Amino acid sequence: MKRINLFFVLVLLVEFCFAQRIDNNFTKPLADVLKEVEHRFRIKLSYDEKVIQPLQVEFAQWRFRDDAEETLHQVLGPIGLVFEKLQEGSYKIDRFRYHIRPVDEGRKHLERLAKLYPDLPSWENRKTELKNCILGKLGLDPMPEKAPLNPVSTPVTRMDGYTVQDVALESLPGVYVAGTLYRPLRMKGKHPAVLLAQGHGEIQHYGESSQKLAGTLARMGAVVFSYDMFAKGESALQFAFEDHRTGMAQTMQTWNSMRVLDFLSSLPEVDAAKIGMTGASGGGTQTFLLTALDERIAATAPVVMVSSWFFGGCPCESGMPIHTCGPRGTNNVEIAAMASPRPLLIVSDGGDWTANVPEIEYPYLQARYALYNQTDRVQNVHLPDEGHDYGPSKREAVYRFFARQLGLNLAKAQDKEGQIDESPVKVQSREDMLVFGSEGEQLPVHAIHGMEELKPLFPGWE
Repeated sequence: MKRINLFFVLVLLVEFCFAQRIDNNFTKPLADVLKEVEHRFRIKLSYDEKVIQPLQVEFAQWRFRDDAEETLHQVLGPIGLVFEKLQEGSYKIDRFRYHIRPVDEGRKHLERLAKLYPDLPSWENRKTELKNCILGKLGLDPMPEKAPLNPVSTPVTRMDGYTVQDVALESLPGVYVAGTLYRPLRMKGKHPAVLLAQGHGEIQHYGESSQKLAGTLARMGAVVFSYDMFAKGESALQFAFEDHRTGMAQTMQTWNSMRVLDFLSSLPEVDAAKIGMTGASGGGTQTFLLTALDERIAATAPVVMVSSWFFGGCPCESGMPIHTCGPRGTNNVEIAAMASPRPLLIVSDGGDWTANVPEIEYPYLQARYALYNQTDRVQNVHLPDEGHDYGPSKREAVYRFFARQLGLNLAKAQDKEGQIDESPVKVQSREDMLVFGSEGEQLPVHAIHGMEELKPLFPGWE
């Protein structure tokens, strides 16, 4: 009998300890609250148990509303969680991530933005507003002084129909961005040019895809500069990989792209009125961002990156609050639309955050270009069975786009049957493409090292 009484005492103590009362803000475990949500609204919730188990909900019962989604907002929002509707009666719960939204929220955001700026005058004002705001958010207002680029280069190597020369530009005093300059073999008169920005791959501009793309464009008649991300490639001689995962990286990459554009524009063999830009993934972010900020980009082709609901998973793409610009904020699609009415190609695929481009993002872009009566200047090549890369079919789309918009000779990239043929391009080893030597032994002695030496070079950086 005593044992039974002791058992009931323990039960009562446990219930007392976990009871809801004002002393503990009527708190309940989130797991229990979600089960009640499922039961009350007859819906299915999916989530990671490891995320849910440690969390508690204060004033839990007071957060319930008549609607399931409103209840989820009330329950999840204060504890840093969000939900996404998968289908009718089914939702997925996850941690809040500032750079990613539910797909439907991305669509609705574009619809709101379109209503805010419905005609050409309001859209032109919006572009000006966005440009000024983005520069400010990046810490590029005021900009650093544009000092001489002082190119450091290796000897020119002759290839099949083009030449290569490895070049490092001093984008800021003591700060270098390295890449490879590709030129047509027989230079006569002025030629179009293309900036080729890199994404997050460890191989950077030394990779096969980048070399084939740049070499083929050079064979078609373009002067191409393919260059590395900040703190990657030979930039890693000056900055640690962790520096790439900072907001300063986004600022620095935008600045480096501006200086690459300065470099290409200054070359006597380049037609400064015919400069294009492309890049995939993080390189796509750099592409549409520089195009939005600099009218000198005449045609632009961001690849596998333009999305209304995904801003880039790296602080080097979204580490500065550029997406908060304007009364309703902005997104990468609106930033890409700032290219209007200049020619724009969006390459998307079915295996990443660009899977919805034909239905969500592309119609918005077409509507922006329609304000200028120039819908023929915006294109989407969608590859539903492909994934996140800059593979052969994506490169082919870009060859055709730049041939048409920059006046390149597509036949130079085709075989006798008219198929794209990249085989003449020789893929070099990384060691053969270094500017500063295998150990960085040729890095100039005045080169700076680390973020603390970099930040003072930006007068607008806080």
